Amino acid sequence: MMSVSDAAAPASARSKSQQAYHWIKERIARQDFSPGYRLVLGTIAGELDMSVVPVREAVRQLEAEGLVTFERNVGARVSMVDDSQYRYAMQSLSILEGAATALAARRLTADDIRDARRVNELMIETLDHFDPKAFTALNQEFHATLFHKCANPRMLDLVRGEWARLGHLRDSTFSFVPGRAQESVREHENILVLIEQGAPLGEIEKAARRHRSATLDAYMIHEHPDEALGLPAF
Repeated sequence: MMSVSDAAAPASARSKSQQAYHWIKERIARQDFSPGYRLVLGTIAGELDMSVVPVREAVRQLEAEGLVTFERNVGARVSMVDDSQYRYAMQSLSILEGAATALAARRLTADDIRDARRVNELMIETLDHFDPKAFTALNQEFHATLFHKCANPRMLDLVRGEWARLGHLRDSTFSFVPGRAQESVREHENILVLIEQGAPLGEIEKAARRHRSATLDAYMIHEHPDEALGLPAF
């Protein structure tokens, strides 16, 4: 599995399989390679000027992450969107990101908080001319600023893995529930205030977890109102 150090390493320092992994994964996240898209290993190898072997290794890693599936007599394809997988990813992220944010809280500097608040202000500015995709990108930047100093590298791997999975499953949740965006930026400020005030880590974790769960709840109420009534609280 790709480690945090692999992801952070400059492209020139990555192995060929790592280069292929990131190249393919970025195109899945941007939906250049949309669900069902066939990944022709030879073509990708030609694009990257490498042999098929490292490309095959990269695709196997992506399959392990659920972003790629293999079909007999067909080969590798980008996984199809599955609503239940989106739900599982959001539920997992609410727990993982909440914990990572709490673990990072005491390590954040005034500059980190200032950067996060600046991003949140940019998110507020987009509300008048709402672009779900741009809002989602800023949202990722905001949360990464809060959890990136988590001292547990395994936790960071898991959080980033779920973010990547969400990027494949849904271009932007806010496309479905744009009204959730206004609530989201208010909750961001609440989390920042808790961190600034040195609130108990359990309280910070709970606020971050509820923030993520609220987005899932809004989506489920919009898309599956009958199922949403039976969702467990996180």
